[in-house]
Amino acid sequence: MQSQQSNIFVQLVPMVMIFGIFYFLVIMPEKKKQKAHQETLKSLRKNDEVITSSGIHGIVVNVKDKTVVLRLDENVRVEFEKDAITAVVKKGE
Repeated sequence: MQSQQSNIFVQLVPMVMIFGIFYFLVIMPEKKKQKAHQETLKSLRKNDEVITSSGIHGIVVNVKDKTVVLRLDENVRVEFEKDAITAVVKKGE
């Protein structure tokens, strides 16, 4: 009986260690990255220069609840989902 319990414990320890290493090397950094991205999206302001996930560069004209309107060129405005914004290149005034 004692041998079976210790055998199960010996088999379980490596699995727990692998999960722990996986958590600290993969899951935790990804959560931090997601949180930083959400903070970036919350802090979007008019005149910020941004890049979308499709590689389009634009300047924020209007920020709505779930979308932003970007100026791509003179008289060219396009509305994007906030989640499509991947980076803020330059903060506007």
